[in-house]
Amino acid sequence: MNTNNEYNLALLCDFYELTMGRGYFNSEMKNKIAYFDVFFRRVPDGGGYAIAAGLEQIIRYIENLHFTESDIDFLRKKNIFDEEFLDYLHNFSFTGDIWAVPEGTVIFPGEPIMTVRAPAIEAQLIETYVLLAFNHQCLIATKASRMVRAAKGRPISEFGSRRAHGEDAAVYGARAAYIGGCSGTACTVSDKLFGVPSGGTMAHSWVQMFDSEYEAFETYCRLYPNNPTLLIDTYSVFGSGLPNAIRAFKEVLAPMGLTKCGVRIDSGDIAYITKKVRRLLDEAGLTDCKIIVSNSLDEYIISEVLSQDACIDAFGVGERLITAKSDAVFGCVYKLTATENADGEITPKIKVSENTAKITNPHFKKVYRLYDKESGKAEADLLCLYNEDIDFGKPLEIFDPEYTWKRRTLTDYTPRELLIPIFKDGRLVYDVPPLQVVKDYCKQEIDSMWREVLRFENPHNYYVDLSQTLWDLKHDMIADARKNKAKGNG
Repeated sequence: MNTNNEYNLALLCDFYELTMGRGYFNSEMKNKIAYFDVFFRRVPDGGGYAIAAGLEQIIRYIENLHFTESDIDFLRKKNIFDEEFLDYLHNFSFTGDIWAVPEGTVIFPGEPIMTVRAPAIEAQLIETYVLLAFNHQCLIATKASRMVRAAKGRPISEFGSRRAHGEDAAVYGARAAYIGGCSGTACTVSDKLFGVPSGGTMAHSWVQMFDSEYEAFETYCRLYPNNPTLLIDTYSVFGSGLPNAIRAFKEVLAPMGLTKCGVRIDSGDIAYITKKVRRLLDEAGLTDCKIIVSNSLDEYIISEVLSQDACIDAFGVGERLITAKSDAVFGCVYKLTATENADGEITPKIKVSENTAKITNPHFKKVYRLYDKESGKAEADLLCLYNEDIDFGKPLEIFDPEYTWKRRTLTDYTPRELLIPIFKDGRLVYDVPPLQVVKDYCKQEIDSMWREVLRFENPHNYYVDLSQTLWDLKHDMIADARKNKAKGNG
């Protein structure tokens, strides 16, 4: 498992980042300052929002970024890198600036969630790790948030380690799921590393190991009398599992004066079974006994069984969360938006495509979130140039990003700048918050969104607009690119 300390990550990059790096180095561009934006183009599952996660791992990666003797020897054997460039790598460290949204922030397509300003070689070399950290953890945090909202206040524990796409996906996936709102994880090492509460009770094999189901339950209750949870569907929920669980609770816990306990169901018709289990538990006087369900759950199944009045107190969610099974690609990209010369003059850059969704927003930018003063809800996000003076004291007209004829005028609103400094001249200037603080902040972020944005189906299209100055710049650059193409220059 990788914790950014167990093995060096400098070579966790796409090889072209190294070939371009050597090209910059030998073209006298090694000190050329470049600006890159990290953003994504669409929300997974057709949702209305996403959750930012993964920044802490990016910070630790950049702090530790260096090339070892072994790395240099490996690259030397590729026979394409000169010794001067290899010597540069041997003494490499990140010296640039980074701005990012805090983890747990609600984010939307098209807006920068991170901006990197650094010498071109440095900015290119960190691309792969930045994208893999954001693409994975944003995806899982977003999926977790959807499931948590579907559960309507009932705890959800992440159970997916054994189905994750590798060890890092299990460990960091549990972390991201916690940011997204999960109450805990089955992944013990995520508890040790990050403080994600780990927990669990028994598998079907525990029950099968004993001569009888009752003996398995009775033994477990004696070993763990404080709030034990028994798995009751190894053989038959109503034929043996629930009756044996009730007997164990009454014969072991009751004499101790203990009433807190639980049963877990991992198969079958959840709505029907849980309603009947609840009735039988209550009839047995076990009103404090909780019912936990698991088995290939997602936000749609959770919503459906709760709409059928299923009696469920908590959920365990595995493969469909840890792999984001229904839509397993987040799609963050890393695009050049500007360069800066030795005099500090910034030149905007744009990528133009026949696919309009892939046309980038040029220049070094700021991102503002605009909140309605009366409700406290987020109304829109605004992208503008880094040095643009926006008069937030006046009414502001905001356009829908997809349908530019749709517009709103905001009058009584409060702006908040989303991108905050993380690194300055290669030095960390950001206090990384504890994970619990990130989780609490994420909940506040979700609460600041209108319910229409949070819908699973056909959510409201949240407005992410460009300032008039940025809009004009972008379309002037697109027009220039078309003219160059017509002349055969592009």
